[in-house]
Formats: sequence, C-alpha cells, structure tokens
Amino acid sequence: MGGWPFWAVIAGLFVVVMARSHLFYWVGRGVTSGAARLADRVPDADGDAAVDAAPTGAAPTAGAAARARVRRLMRTSTARRGLALVHRFGPFAVTLAYLTVGVQTAVFVGSGMLRMPYPRFLAASVPGSVAWAFVWGTVGLGAVWAAVRLATASPWGLAAVLLVLAALVTWLVVRRRTRARRAAGRRDAAGRAARADQLA
Repeated sequence: MGGWPFWAVIAGLFVVVMARSHLFYWVGRGVTSGAARLADRVPDADGDAAVDAAPTGAAPTAGAAARARVRRLMRTSTARRGLALVHRFGPFAVTLAYLTVGVQTAVFVGSGMLRMPYPRFLAASVPGSVAWAFVWGTVGLGAVWAAVRLATASPWGLAAVLLVLAALVTWLVVRRRTRARRAAGRRDAAGRAARADQLA
C-alpha cells in the first residue's frame, strides 16, 4: 500500500471495515432469528431450564439447545458490555465502537441481536467507518510500518517493545478483573446484609 494514493488507502480501509461490521450485524440478527424460529417450533421448553430438565442421557431438543447457546453467548462479559452500550446509546454506540478496542465486535453483534433497524445501523456505521479508515490510514499503518522497520533494523528491539506492550496489556487485564471481583464482593456483602436485615 506504500505506493497507493492516500484516498485509495482510505477508501480500501473504509470498504473493509464496513464489510466486517455489517457481517457481524447480520450474524447477530441471524442468531436471534434462528433461535426464535427454533423456539417457535419447540414452544414447550425455556432455554437453560429445558436443557437442565432433560433426563440424564437424553439430548435436549434443538430449540432448547439453540436458546441455551444464545443465552450463554449473551452472558459473556464482552457481550454484556456490548449489549449495555447499544441499550444505553443506541446508534451512537455503533459509531463510537469503531474507535474502541475489545468491544467493537460485541457492539455490532449486539446491534443485530437487539434487532436495531438496518437503516439506522447503516447510518451510524458510515461515520464510524470513515473515522476508523482515517485512524488506520494514518496512525495505524504508520505504527505497523514502524514495527516492520524496527524488526528489520533490530529484531531484539522489536521483541523488547512487544514484551513491554504484553506486560502493559496483562497489567490492565489483571487490574480490571481485580476491580470486578472487588465490586462483586461488595455487592454480595450488601445483599447478605440486606437479607440479614429482613430476617431480623
């Protein structure tokens, strides 16, 4: 891409990110629609309860298994964050998701799962895709080419930079999980105290 005109790089990146985000939107729509269709065919069972209630050794029905899979998918922490952002900010979450790391896909899939109208998703994704293309067409690709030049000039230097980045990411993940555990512990303690007050 080094010899390409700047506008061609931006246009190419725009097409790539639009295709990716819309693919995940339709995956989310498909998951929800497929699970709903299976649920309509097997209306007697309710997701996890049906799977749990199935006799030992018996396979759960297709509808119950599909609903259980969708529920498990929606209970992951990333999916919950993505769904919460879409619930709270609607199409603005889609636009801003292009400038984030780690929650982008969850927002796009969540938009599909929540059945955000496609014209609204499309309108929100255009400015986000333009911003993403400009970020990657300037800073992002510049960082990639700098890493390539560093690797050819000094492989040990690149290894050191990657090691520092890995340590930083590990520290951030551990810190976030520790905070989440502390918050969950405080919520549990508050719940126990409320139950104790009710019993007293």
